Amino acid sequence: MNNSLQLLYEEKVSKELFKEFKYKNIHEIPKITKIIISRGIGEASQNAKIIDKSIEEFKLITGQKPLITRTKKSIAGFKIRDNMPIGLKVTLRRQKMYDFLNKLINLSLPRIRDFRGISSKQFDGRGNYNLGLKEQIIFPEIDYDQIDKIRGMNINIITTATTDIESLSLLKKFGMPFRI
Repeated sequence: MNNSLQLLYEEKVSKELFKEFKYKNIHEIPKITKIIISRGIGEASQNAKIIDKSIEEFKLITGQKPLITRTKKSIAGFKIRDNMPIGLKVTLRRQKMYDFLNKLINLSLPRIRDFRGISSKQFDGRGNYNLGLKEQIIFPEIDYDQIDKIRGMNINIITTATTDIESLSLLKKFGMPFRI
């Protein structure tokens, strides 16, 4: 989605939300501020190549290098030492965020087997939406023959909406396929 298309789309969504919720000020209209994609990799403590594979997958999916999350303290029961890599996360903003959202809605989610829509019950009470995916192969950039194991990921869509109803309406206007 190029910049001019994005601006037209945002403007259309803003006008519809302004009418729907009868805001008094245009700055009250909710917007998507960022998308955070994360993955916990507990088995990386035994095999360092797993982290490298996941980094490459995240680079392909998001177009951005992920941040490696590390442990804060040692836990002997889990065989984890201090400062050991246990996950990845990527924060997308502005154009990359809209490109990823467009790809997620139009290409990736319809590729899920027996897809009937996503749940509208995954809001956190403050207008943010959380989506858990069970497999990374729904993204068109991932080659099925190149992956070593099916791994899931969490996608958090952070909005400026104050309620879940406003956020649900915003995401529906962007084309998010919610289950009825």
